[in-house]
Amino acid sequence: MIQTENTAIVLRRVNYRDYDRMVTLLSPSRGRIDAIVRNCRKPKSHNLNAAEPFSLGDYMMIEAGGHMTVTSVHLIETFYPLRNDYARLTCGMWLLSLAEAVAEPEQEQQELFMLLLHTLSRLAFSDQPWKPLLAGFLLHFSACQGFKPRLNHCALCGKKLGEDSPAFFDAAEGGLCCTNCRRTKEQVPLSAENVRWMRQALTAGSASWINTGEAEAPFAILRNYVEDKLGRRLKSAALLPEE
Repeated sequence: MIQTENTAIVLRRVNYRDYDRMVTLLSPSRGRIDAIVRNCRKPKSHNLNAAEPFSLGDYMMIEAGGHMTVTSVHLIETFYPLRNDYARLTCGMWLLSLAEAVAEPEQEQQELFMLLLHTLSRLAFSDQPWKPLLAGFLLHFSACQGFKPRLNHCALCGKKLGEDSPAFFDAAEGGLCCTNCRRTKEQVPLSAENVRWMRQALTAGSASWINTGEAEAPFAILRNYVEDKLGRRLKSAALLPEE
């Protein structure tokens, strides 16, 4: 029997038996952890909130027989304001689904963990529009997962794209293509403002996501790109606010 403590965010929970819950956690040091929280649904249980999606805490666990059991939790944050805004709640649930789709057990996920934590904080505690937040998340998510889109050179001919040049996004080729290389309708047109926003979002970090116009952040294009790379559409995407 091994006892460990892991800082983690709850990505998903499922009720189990009469009073227990199974939770999927994202840990920066251990990646995905599936664990059971016993008796958390009993009246006056101290661990009920710690077994809800979005909850951030220090989870003390016992590992025995290949199974993890949560014994106690120091709850740090619940991102409760998300529960008062349905649109932002659905955005948050989609972010959790993305993290769950790529997290693997016993694989360090420091970058993904911090990206998720930072974006959930903005989503819950600021009035920033959701599209730039999620678009910025997707750009950095793609980078930390190894499929960052090419934004400075044409993905087909390699030509350098100018600062104020419009371009087309080619998901299959993994980035922008110039006007001379457009061949199919799947290559989606982007304005110079869209291109500039994406470049800045990647190089300047989250500071460039703040107070930017929603029209500049090509959320729908980036969402399709990331989901294509993952090879599946997430069910939670159906609940996202309308474009």
